Amino acid sequence: HAKYGSGRFSLAELLAPAIALAVTYPRAGNIGGGGYMVIHLGATATETTIDFRETAPAAITRASFLDERGEADAAKSRESALGIGVPGTVAGLSLAHAKYGSGRFSLAELLAPAIALARDGIPIEDDTADSLPSAQVRLGRWPASRALFFAPDARLKGPGDTLVQPDLAETLAAIARAGPRAFYADPIAEKISAGVRAAGGVMTSKDLADYRPIERAPLIGSYRNYPIISMPPSSSGGVVLLEMLNILEGYPDLATDEARRLHLAIEAMKLAYADRAAFLGDPAQVRAPIDKLISKQYAAALRAGIDPHRARPSAEIKTGAAMEREGANTTHFSVMDRDGNAVATTVTLNLSYGVGLIADGTGVLLNNELDDFAAKPGAPNAYGLTGGEANAPAGGKRPLSSMTPTIVLKDGRPWIVTGSPGGSRIITTVLQVLLNVIDRNLALNEAVAAPRLHHQWLPDLVVAEPGVDSPLLGALEARGQRVVESDSRWSSANSIMVKEQGLVGAADNRTRGALASGY
Repeated sequence: HAKYGSGRFSLAELLAPAIALAVTYPRAGNIGGGGYMVIHLGATATETTIDFRETAPAAITRASFLDERGEADAAKSRESALGIGVPGTVAGLSLAHAKYGSGRFSLAELLAPAIALARDGIPIEDDTADSLPSAQVRLGRWPASRALFFAPDARLKGPGDTLVQPDLAETLAAIARAGPRAFYADPIAEKISAGVRAAGGVMTSKDLADYRPIERAPLIGSYRNYPIISMPPSSSGGVVLLEMLNILEGYPDLATDEARRLHLAIEAMKLAYADRAAFLGDPAQVRAPIDKLISKQYAAALRAGIDPHRARPSAEIKTGAAMEREGANTTHFSVMDRDGNAVATTVTLNLSYGVGLIADGTGVLLNNELDDFAAKPGAPNAYGLTGGEANAPAGGKRPLSSMTPTIVLKDGRPWIVTGSPGGSRIITTVLQVLLNVIDRNLALNEAVAAPRLHHQWLPDLVVAEPGVDSPLLGALEARGQRVVESDSRWSSANSIMVKEQGLVGAADNRTRGALASGY
């Protein structure tokens, strides 16, 4: 890029990391899922976003994920092919390339390394070796998935084995030859849809042919005079993040008392996640009061109801009181270059390895993203998030997401590029990284590594990562917070910061094999 960049993004920055992850990080990197991208263009000092979230097949209805009694059936949305959304990753990356690529590298040149990795194989090690055993049952249900992830003697592959993906190599090669729309046309589209229907789903070739990514205006807010650029709906990430930051901005001394800071952050989390459940959904079908939700005035009204000394029970929070309604697994990468361009990209299959189904003959591991719909108002999804009518299932609709790719500006230029996987905990992860840098003045690697807390309104629990000091948890409990200590850490907020001496990358040590690298 340094040699051939034209002041716009090189294709390598937009496409190469995501395509490589589809081969080397099968539990989350993907071309069978979707995601979001937040872009800052250095030459023009402007921002944009690309929504390539999966959509529901046209045949999905409000009753698709209910049982015979009309209750939410988690197995239908999480474990069956009904939960597979139309993949958006290839189309989204294609749109980014078409509008913001420099044209110095052909698509075939960019795909060639990933095709070689898929065809020649990669060693099963690090995170893939760690995560495969927990996905054994999920993957073992489907013949094409068994053929890839299990040895001939029916043993799950592990350290010492090589993951060779010839069908995925051919799918990527077809895209390299004919362009990204090859993924959405026959024969690839028919193989994907036939595989989904054979497994009990309802996707058709037309669903794939009709898929389109959407370029959207970013959400722009500020925290302590730093502009915050984040993702609008169909992701809830930017709205919830800005609402929480606006609430906390009213407290000028967050760095002085750690227990008070965390208590106030938890109270802000409850309020913002309650509004998420009440208002947010696919903007094509739901008119949410976004401007009000991310306004400083609304935050001040919410802040007035916070007791700095006592927790408010979630049951007492009345969502949207100040307004009326207007008519595991994921991955994130951050990229920045010398010309001031920055990309924050989050992609997902939902649960680790998605639904576990590989569409026969394609090598494409498919998502179970439709579990992010509210199957029934108040019914929790796999991450415990509840929702209402705004996020009800419907054909062609994008389920609400928590992905929060975010860029923070300083003096008009990118300062922090961040985001994370983690399901419902994504937004609070990004929140805490930003608070750690801006309020606590931590170095980026320290801000990313610091233990995290999470509250999402319902259930009314504070979940704490290992490493949070017991006296601190005791101080939160003394304020009335119900704290549960997790036995594992979550998320992986791989981030970049601009400093006077250059770019600083922080790879989250929660993921084995995570890497910050310059080239």
